[in-house]
Formats: sequence, C-alpha cells, structure tokens
Amino acid sequence: MPRAVSLAACLFSIALTVACAEPPSKEMNQAQGAIDAARAAGAAVYAADEFTAAVDALARSEEAAALRDYRLALNYAIDSRERAQNAAKLAVEGRALARGAAERAVAEVSALVGRARERLGDPEVTRLPARALAEPVAAIEAAEGSLQEARTALDADAYQKAIDATGGVAARVQAALRAIDLAAAAPAARRPR
Repeated sequence: MPRAVSLAACLFSIALTVACAEPPSKEMNQAQGAIDAARAAGAAVYAADEFTAAVDALARSEEAAALRDYRLALNYAIDSRERAQNAAKLAVEGRALARGAAERAVAEVSALVGRARERLGDPEVTRLPARALAEPVAAIEAAEGSLQEARTALDADAYQKAIDATGGVAARVQAALRAIDLAAAAPAARRPR
C-alpha cells in the first residue's frame, strides 16, 4: 500500500511538473477575455477596485511567465480571471444602482420644477412685479438647464454625470418656491382689511 501511495504521489508530481512546463497561455487568454468582458460591462467605473485587481493579477501572471515561473503565472492568471468575472457582476449591480439613483434625482428635480412653473402661473403670482420674482425665476431657469443636462446624461447612460447635474438643484428650486410664496404673501399682508 505505501508503494501505491508513493507511486501516486510521484505521478501527481510528474503531472504537475509537466503541466507547469510551459506558460499557462490558455488561462492567461481566459483572464484577458474576462477583463475585456468586465470592461465592456462598465467594471472600470462601477467596480473599479476589483477590475484593477484583475488587471494587476494578469500583469503579474505575464511577469511570472516571462521569468519562467509557470506555476505562479498560472495562479495569477486564475486569480485575474476570477476577479474580472466578479468585477463584471459587480459592475452590472453598480450600474443598476447608479441608474436608479440618477432616475430618482431627475424625477425629483423635474417634479419640483413643474411645481415651480405651476406656481409662477398662479394668478396671485402673475400680478407681482417682475423684480420681486427675478431671483426665483432665474433659479428655476437654471434648474431647467441642469435638468436638461441630467436627462441628456441619463439617456447616454452617464449616470454619475446625471446625478452630479442634479446635485443641489432640488434645494435651490425649493428655495425659489419659498421665495415665490413670500413674495405672494407680502402684498396680501399690506392690503387694508
């Protein structure tokens, strides 16, 4: 029995040596393919850490192969492939989260701008002097510009750009609405009873 175990260990050792006698080209190509797929899925943006680790592992695999350390090259190639596949999965999830956040931000600003435009059309507000509404109107027009920029970015799948375009806009529109309400309330307070 010990002889059989010894023979099996010897055969395993020979198989491992033969398997590691040449560069792990197949595994390195698989890793490169997985990296390319992850890049196409947006991993460089939505799973940057894992994607960078995959690229680095493949580079280390190539370095190890150049030094004829094929076992180490194989380990790095397998690590690279697994990290790239994980980065692709994370990118899909990250993209979906970013899209949802961008859509919510655009919807919130759109609703507020619509409410502000509606308020500006109120007969009580239309009778106010233009100078009393100049600042809120300018804020609403700026918000509309930001909203258009955000919608364009959303259509181009540039979710972070859409989120950035709407950043702080909701607060500025809400401040404009408060200013309109204050301006509308001021003349009513001055009217004789």
